[in-house]
Amino acid sequence: MASLNQATIGRIPVSLPSIQEQTSIADTLETLDDRITLLRETNATLEAIAQALFKSWFVDFDPVRAKQEGRVPEGMDEATAALFPDGFEESELGLVPRGWAAANLGKVVSLHGGSIQTGPFGSQLHASDYSEHGIPVVMPKDISNRRIDTTSIARVSNKHVERLSRHQLKVGDIVFSRRGDVERHALVTRHEAGWLCGTGCLLVRPGSSWRWSAYLSMLLDAPQARAWLVQHAVGATMPNLNTGILGSVPMVLPPVSILDQFEQVVMALEDSRSENFVTLSTLADLRDTLLPRLISGQLRLPDTEALIEDVSV
Repeated sequence: MASLNQATIGRIPVSLPSIQEQTSIADTLETLDDRITLLRETNATLEAIAQALFKSWFVDFDPVRAKQEGRVPEGMDEATAALFPDGFEESELGLVPRGWAAANLGKVVSLHGGSIQTGPFGSQLHASDYSEHGIPVVMPKDISNRRIDTTSIARVSNKHVERLSRHQLKVGDIVFSRRGDVERHALVTRHEAGWLCGTGCLLVRPGSSWRWSAYLSMLLDAPQARAWLVQHAVGATMPNLNTGILGSVPMVLPPVSILDQFEQVVMALEDSRSENFVTLSTLADLRDTLLPRLISGQLRLPDTEALIEDVSV
């Protein structure tokens, strides 16, 4: 059996640029890393702002409590404050703001012409179907921070997309991890429209008349919903979700006027966050592509400047 030792490995010839060239390469790649870090920090800030507003309006009910106590709700104009009631009422979910409805995800989706479905099974999508290029297929490992991470995403050719067209994603869809970390989901933006929901996922399609995708995504990401999913997941060795469990997630539905106001504010943050995710992914791919080509001499540093500038932040 062939084997290696330190002496043998130490004799492997390598080609290195000059120290000056190495330093220049490192500086160029560090610039990319800095931009990637800045985008991640920006996205974390945007998410924190959106989450704080959601918690205030729909978890702590701060505007309702303020009006109940005769105070003016903080951080909103008079027109927005007027949308909220000044008291609570009992519901099957406990105390909720007066006039708000108690429901569950399945009922809401059905009411708006949507559906909850399981992604393709292994018999429909085999390992041999995946290719280096083509349409991305979203798996549980690709779901992070309510977005789809393309770092190691699998792909299939167009012939498989046609065959699996019922699993194609649309803007506003939500893709859930069906097994393992069942709390995670990703909101589908225009950048992922046409991709495929993959094996191991559940696809929530709110319906054509549902227009509050940011609210729904943040509601399903709230601690109460995440805890509910973990508690009701089935499976002895690994937590699993099914369409029935996911459809039973309890929801509180505010009036349309409040949903519209929230969506107007938060979707601007969500859109910025999505654009940053795309730019971040492009920068990371560019960095990983440039490094071996710069070290090998296939690409010279002056040629990289135009490539980097083409990626807008």
